[in-house]
Amino acid sequence: MKLLAIGAAALAAFTATAASAQTAGPQNPGPALPGVCVYFNQRLLAQSTAGVAVQTRMEQLAQEVRGELQPYATTIQTEITALQQGQASIPADQMQQRRQALQQRIQEAQQLEQTRETELRYTLSEQRRQISAAVEPILVAIYQERGCGIMIDRESVFMMNPTMDVTDLVIQRLNTSLPTLSFNRLQVPVEAQQ
Repeated sequence: MKLLAIGAAALAAFTATAASAQTAGPQNPGPALPGVCVYFNQRLLAQSTAGVAVQTRMEQLAQEVRGELQPYATTIQTEITALQQGQASIPADQMQQRRQALQQRIQEAQQLEQTRETELRYTLSEQRRQISAAVEPILVAIYQERGCGIMIDRESVFMMNPTMDVTDLVIQRLNTSLPTLSFNRLQVPVEAQQ
């Protein structure tokens, strides 16, 4: 089912590691520019304790959803096989009824899968929102402490002097202020569905 591919893609995006996003860099990185700070949000999401907790729990929730959807897939495949094997022996009116029932079962499975997919996406976005809310005051404080005149997103920077990177400090402070997140799959509010 497509949920597996979507769930894997979402988790891969969420857990992007610093190693895949950063280059090895030059031996002499050049001078640190006063007032320039660099922050890498994807690394924070992948390496902070709250980010790791979200990743782990989202994997568990995706597994629960796969377990919920598997009986539908099994039943549907069994009925398709039975209808294919019984084409010659099943009376036409019964065949039509079984095909209609099968089509309804497929539609139910697709609707449930779409609902669960939307719930997982919403749940992930809400957890990211909570992390962002906790990170924002940390970034403001570090911006002021370091005398930053500008804070640049690491994804926009090809190479830099590593002393300008404040990500480790942000992760350290987030781990203290928001050590973990506990949550279950959330139902999408009606206003968010529109």
